[in-house]
Order: sequence, then C-alpha cells, then structure tokens
Amino acid sequence: MGPRFANRGTRTFSDEATFVAFAAAFARQLRPGDVVALSGPLGSGKTTFVRAVVRALHGADRTSSPTFTFWHRYPGSPPIDHLDLYRIEDARETAELGLEEAFDGSSIALIEWPEKAPHLVTGPRYDVQIDGAGEAPRNVTIQGPA
Repeated sequence: MGPRFANRGTRTFSDEATFVAFAAAFARQLRPGDVVALSGPLGSGKTTFVRAVVRALHGADRTSSPTFTFWHRYPGSPPIDHLDLYRIEDARETAELGLEEAFDGSSIALIEWPEKAPHLVTGPRYDVQIDGAGEAPRNVTIQGPA
C-alpha cells in the first residue's frame, strides 16, 4: 500500500485560507496511530495547521496552544493528541510529563517542536516543515511514511 497522502513534497501558500484548506485536506487522510511532526520557526503556522486538522476531523475548533501544558487531547473520533514541546529544555522532562502516552496508537498525534524530544517520535511519521512568518507566503514540505 502506498502513502495515503498524495500531496507530499513542497507547496507554497500565499494566504491563510489556502494554507488552512491544504491542512484540512491532509487531515482527512489521517488515521489513528498516525504521527505528524510539525517543524518551523515561531509564527510559521504550526498551531494554525493543527487547528485546521482538528476542525476538519471533529467539525469544531476547540484547539488552543498547549505551550504551557505541553499536551492537549481533543476527544472525538478519532481522538487527537496535540503536543507542543517548545518549552522542553531537556528531553528527559517528557518522561516526567507522561507524554509517551500520546503515542499508544489510539489517536492521531500532532507534535510541534519535535526536535526538542526526538526520542518521542521514533516510528513512522509525517514530517511537516512550515517556513515563513508574518505576512510572508508559507512553504510547506511534507515527507512521510512510505
């Protein structure tokens, strides 16, 4: 079986509406057990991407950035785990926080700043790199599971 998401590679979006539509299309192909690692500078749109995924799969936008709590679970079918590792200073902190539970295969896991704790995302995953900030266009590169 080939990859579910055919739009891998790099795409450029000049406005938020097309960026959000792309994230929603991506979301509709995700399944429980899928892991999406979102990378990019501050203000690039990682949380906007997550918000579009949750809205596409759950029909409502209940998202908030878990920067201060590290992890939000959005119940629904399927559940979505949203981790924001920006404030992690030492990867060992993740064990104390119990973040490994987000990868039990029962949910879709979306991780912002995965490079802060690379040991969490060791299996197959989609890597989404978002470049650009402010009013600049967004370049989105998606790689992942073959």
